[in-house]
Amino acid sequence: MQYIGMPVGGINCGTVYLGGDGRLWLWDIFNKNQEGIEPKVVEWDRNGKGIKEKIRSRDGACYVQPSKDLRPIEQGFAIKINHKGNTIIKHFHADDWEEIKFEATYPVAIIHYIDTKLPLEIKLTAFSPFIPLDEDNSNIPVTVQSFEVKNTGTEVVEIAIAGWLENGVNKFSATTAADGKRTNTVINYADHIAVSSTFSPADPTKYHEAGDTGSMCLSFIGGNAIGIPSFQLPVTAASFSPNHEEKVTVNADEKLTGAVISTHKISPGKTVQQNFAISWHFPNVGKRIDVPDAKTGHYYINKFSDALAVATYVAADYSKLSSQTLLWRDTWYNSSLPWWFQERTFSNISALATTTSHRFKTGRSWAWEGVGACEGNCTHVWHYAQAIGRIFPGIERDNRQRVDLGISLQDDGSIWFRGEYDKRPAIDGQAGRVLGCLREHQMSADNTFLKTNWPNIKKATQFIINQDKNGDGMTDTPLENTLDAVWDGEIAWIVGLCIAAVKAGGLMATEMNDTAFAARCNDYAAKGIKNMDESLFNGEYYIHRPDAVKGRKEIGSYNTCHIDQVLGQSWAWQLGIGRINEKEKTLSALKALWKYNFMQDVGPFIKQHTGWRPYALNGEGGMVMNTNPKNEPKPYGEADAWQLGYFYECMSGFEHQVASHLMAEGLTDEALTLTKAIHDRYHAYKRNPFNEIECSDHYGRAMASYGTFITACGFEYHGPNGSIRFAPKCHKENFKAPFTTAQGWGTYSQKQTGSKQEHHFQIKYGSLQLQKISLEKLDGEKASQLSVTMNRHKIPFNFQQQDTTLLITFLKPVTIPANASLIVST
Repeated sequence: MQYIGMPVGGINCGTVYLGGDGRLWLWDIFNKNQEGIEPKVVEWDRNGKGIKEKIRSRDGACYVQPSKDLRPIEQGFAIKINHKGNTIIKHFHADDWEEIKFEATYPVAIIHYIDTKLPLEIKLTAFSPFIPLDEDNSNIPVTVQSFEVKNTGTEVVEIAIAGWLENGVNKFSATTAADGKRTNTVINYADHIAVSSTFSPADPTKYHEAGDTGSMCLSFIGGNAIGIPSFQLPVTAASFSPNHEEKVTVNADEKLTGAVISTHKISPGKTVQQNFAISWHFPNVGKRIDVPDAKTGHYYINKFSDALAVATYVAADYSKLSSQTLLWRDTWYNSSLPWWFQERTFSNISALATTTSHRFKTGRSWAWEGVGACEGNCTHVWHYAQAIGRIFPGIERDNRQRVDLGISLQDDGSIWFRGEYDKRPAIDGQAGRVLGCLREHQMSADNTFLKTNWPNIKKATQFIINQDKNGDGMTDTPLENTLDAVWDGEIAWIVGLCIAAVKAGGLMATEMNDTAFAARCNDYAAKGIKNMDESLFNGEYYIHRPDAVKGRKEIGSYNTCHIDQVLGQSWAWQLGIGRINEKEKTLSALKALWKYNFMQDVGPFIKQHTGWRPYALNGEGGMVMNTNPKNEPKPYGEADAWQLGYFYECMSGFEHQVASHLMAEGLTDEALTLTKAIHDRYHAYKRNPFNEIECSDHYGRAMASYGTFITACGFEYHGPNGSIRFAPKCHKENFKAPFTTAQGWGTYSQKQTGSKQEHHFQIKYGSLQLQKISLEKLDGEKASQLSVTMNRHKIPFNFQQQDTTLLITFLKPVTIPANASLIVST
């Protein structure tokens, strides 16, 4: 319980953690933009020999010494129980209960409080509104704490739940009595009771730009409650019967804690629900993010004037916000895929609900690589993150258009890889952003995004083609890459990624009827694929061919087995764009990675090397970045480069990318084993399961995990042409999983009974428009007849079968609305 920190604030609203016992902690909402959730340097004995070295947040400080119990402001809940003449007070805190159970179903958690001596079942459901496709209602600076109390006894039980919250406004910038006044005000509405926390500076100009200038609010959604502007701690029976005041003001150097108390009488067998909300509103982004958009403030200030306005909005729309959030939770976890797999592949999107990720008032999204470290939407990191484009595609479309094809795009087609912060391209980030443009187009309802941005997408694609100086279809211009160096020569993982990007550019050109550019892209891709498979495959895996003049003078992967060697093909599986690497050679490369780079215990390997950061430790499994199967004396070149340490690490984002590729190629056991190794490294008994660490906490690349879910489903989708495909890799005979599309989400399932198959598309939210469906005939036989129905009405269609693929084409587009199902039967 001590390490659990599930983000439960809105996306792009700072970080509030839900602890294992239900208490909130961390509270990184004050715009400090510090590096790491807990900026610290820890001493660490790398090899157990008593030699200590200092590890920063970006080096894995929270991996070797997980943070816990960071509570800069006072907050909590307690319950008073009157039963059989006795009064019992319990804090919702691990020390006060026989047992606590934490159900981790991001974006919602349920915590059970167990005391067998009480005639009560008590659980807390905690979340912030999180609704796929609705980025605005998922961007609310609030956390909801919903308590359910059931009377399991035979007599009436009277309870009161008190929630309290310290006024943390200007807590860090105003610390003396002369600085100003802190005020809590009780406000009673028909649908909620609130305690609004504000600060009035003595000098109105002094704190205008402070990160902790703003407001906070504690509210109860409903009517049966009272607000307390000044709540005395510690909690006693008297705390539940306070003097009634409407407003309390104290000096800035005094602590002021407000509370809301709700009272109920519960009859035997009945359940009451008590919904509390904690909201905040700190408009200033903070001085560490130095871009013009940041000066406009946070995105949520477009909708809310202060924290009280947030509370009012949530109370008014609580039914919708909570039901749609819980509907997504239920949809995501109602799957035939393993529960832990659903947890691990999705939970990394919680990085959006931390200070890794920001959205400014202008609408621009901006991110560190990890909390407070390495600025500017780094293209060579964030292109790995498959989750956002599927869950909040509107954010990614805006990012491509506003930043990559706008602020960062240069006349020669290059994309600055850190926006305003680094005015040069990274070749892998460039390719990843072109591939992202195809994904964002596919996750659109129509072709508006592609039409609007095609001239700039074309320029960015042409820049990639131009980096092939000798005209063999293989990029050979030395440019920055994600391993923070400039490598010379022809490098399989960069070559393949660029071929995939150019192929994607060709597909977009075809849709835009730009036949000349489509032909140029297709020629480049065909030539590159042929030459890559012939010259960069060593008979077992893909390699890095040194520059003919420089040789191995500089750092590179050369003849080693590199984790990203078939990254281009891995990306291609996310978009349904076919083969980049020959199938047999791809399988050989992946099996080489499994043979040489995956280790059930990385301890013996990492002990042989130095310079690596502790993202996996002795006794833990994972896939290391590079191995040296040829046993060469200087496998990474002649240079004594600091980046060599990267080659010996386990960085989860890269591992997830490989897992997604293993799954796509049918190596399902290996894909599941690798994903489970990462999951086990982040088991709650070791560290925070919601914080995959690379260069600082909540690292963006870790959202590559969602790609493994995509390939497990064999999912492909193209919104503008209305096509969808499922070809599951696991549990094919009885498969069920969630899916998201441009305008709706729901559940897909398929079941085989003998020679019969049924495929269900059930829409839970929004709608889905379809023109084509592609499915697999599981028994391999020819389908003699098919039927397609929606709400028992037959839908006319044509179909054809190629090998095991069934392609169904509707005579006119079909729209599946919410709460309806389309069924395909064979």
